[in-house]
Amino acid sequence: MKNCDQFRELIEAYALGALDPEERSQLEAHLATGCADCAKALEEARWLVCQLAYTAPEAAPSDMLKGRLMQTVRAEAQSQAKPHALPAKSAIPSWLWVGVAALLVFSVYSAWNARRLENEIREANARYAALRIDGQKNQEQLAMAKREAMILMDPTSVKIMMSGSNSQGVQLEAKWHPQLGLVVMGDKIPMPSPHHVLQLWFIPKEKGAKPMPSMMTWPDANGKFVMVVSNPPDSMDNTKALAITEEPEGGSHWPTTTPIYVGPSPDANPSP
Repeated sequence: MKNCDQFRELIEAYALGALDPEERSQLEAHLATGCADCAKALEEARWLVCQLAYTAPEAAPSDMLKGRLMQTVRAEAQSQAKPHALPAKSAIPSWLWVGVAALLVFSVYSAWNARRLENEIREANARYAALRIDGQKNQEQLAMAKREAMILMDPTSVKIMMSGSNSQGVQLEAKWHPQLGLVVMGDKIPMPSPHHVLQLWFIPKEKGAKPMPSMMTWPDANGKFVMVVSNPPDSMDNTKALAITEEPEGGSHWPTTTPIYVGPSPDANPSP
C-alpha cells in the first residue's frame, strides 16, 4: 500500500491519543483516503488499548495518571472548539472514555473491597473477643465448681445449719473451710421478690460491729440454692453468725430486712 509504512508507526500512538496535532492531521488525512490496511491496524490498536484497561490491577490510579488523562481530554476539547479544529469525527474517541471509565470503576471497586475487608476483620475480632469472654467465664465457673467440691469433701470443713424463718421450716446448710472458703446451699428455696436478691452477711462477735456484706445470688428455677464465697473473714472465731436477707437487686451495705436464714458461728456448732 502506497505511503502506508510511514503511517504504521503512528497508528499505536494515535490510538493512545499521544500524537501531536500535525502528525494526527497527516494520519487522519491518510485514513480519509480509504486505506483498508491502515484502518484495520487502527481498529486493532484501539481494541488493544481497551483491553489494557480491563487488565489493570485492582488499585486506584495514581494522581499523576489521572492528571495526564484529564489533560489529554481537555486538550482534545480545546482543539475541537478552535476554528481550525479537526472534523467532527476527530472528537474525543469513545474508546478513550471507555478506558477512563474502566479505571474509575476499578478505583471504586478497590475502595469498596477494602472497606468490606475492614468490616470482616472487625467482625472477626469481635467474635474472637466474645469467645475469649465466654472462655474466661467457663474457666471461672469451673474453678468455682472445683472449689465448692473441695470444701464439701474436705473433712476439716465446719458445717453450719442456717434455720429459716418461714413456716415451711426450710433450712440452708453451710460448710466453712479455713483456707478454701465457704459454701452455702439448699433445696426448695423460695425465689425472692422481683428485682431482689438473697444476700449473705457475716455477723461479727465484737459488740457494736457492723454486719459484713458478702455475696448475692438467687435460687434456680427448681429452688436449688448454691453460693460459693472464696474470701470470707480470715478467722471464723471472730464471726458470731451467718445470715441471709432479701435485698434490692445490686445488694446493700446494711441489712434492710429481717434475716430469712440465720446460723450460729462455727465455734458454737463445731460438728463436721
